[in-house]
Amino acid sequence: MPERTYGEIDGFPPGSTFTSREDLAATGVHRPLQAGICGGRDGAESIVVSGGYPDDEDFGDELIYTGQGGLKGRKQVKDQELKSGNIGLARSAIEGYPVRVIRGEGGDTSYSPAKGLRYDGLYRVVDFWHETRNRRRIWRFRLVAEDEQGLDRTEPGRPTPTARRATTIQRIVRSTAKAQRVKLIHRHQCQVCDLAISTPTGDYAEAAHIKALGKPHNGPDEESNILCLCPNHHVMFDAGAIYIDEVWMVWDSANDQPIRELRRHGRHKINRTYVEYHRKHHALSRAQGA
Repeated sequence: MPERTYGEIDGFPPGSTFTSREDLAATGVHRPLQAGICGGRDGAESIVVSGGYPDDEDFGDELIYTGQGGLKGRKQVKDQELKSGNIGLARSAIEGYPVRVIRGEGGDTSYSPAKGLRYDGLYRVVDFWHETRNRRRIWRFRLVAEDEQGLDRTEPGRPTPTARRATTIQRIVRSTAKAQRVKLIHRHQCQVCDLAISTPTGDYAEAAHIKALGKPHNGPDEESNILCLCPNHHVMFDAGAIYIDEVWMVWDSANDQPIRELRRHGRHKINRTYVEYHRKHHALSRAQGA
């Protein structure tokens, strides 16, 4: 694997502009001359947002970015696979690697340069999932800008974006009253492996939202959308490494093998609709490629 450079490139702070992809590649800010993602199985270091995929959504400090592959013209003609740059962005989500975001002149006119390309700073991949377009699978990634960059991403004379909005990262340890109640019902035992982590301050578990909060998923913060999980199975669930089928069996996506039936409790009703949503948009399997 090539050596990755995560984070800033010396001499090219946010706001740096480039006349062409060749100019950009020569600096190391984004090395590929054509690919929109610089990454592989070890992670992704940079992306270019330039309007190449019609499903991309740009909100300035937040992006919904479409993975690479399967596009002919503006039409999705093949499934995208979780490999190359796509698996790189997914890996960066799990590891927390920062991703350099470069906007090109073909992107959203509210946030993209009128000409050439502009480096807009570091973002974090906070969520990834798959959807269907034209009966083909695409991968989507939500990236949120790191704080304190102080960068105005609008062009002179173009609309000014609204103030920075509070965003929700999919895997964040929450301590809402509803989450606490779910953990108490399960005595802080993971619903997959039964582990309760003992600490000097008491047992510890994490509340995992089945249908993620915040856009684009917009899952509710209610008990029927929460699982009580240990940290390991929380990470695996958010990353699609495990999923729950129609009869509450937990499956390992890597080897397509059942693990065990999800332990449930009569006082904690789980909404099957949210479980189905997670299975449809996050579950991974060997058949999808890696």
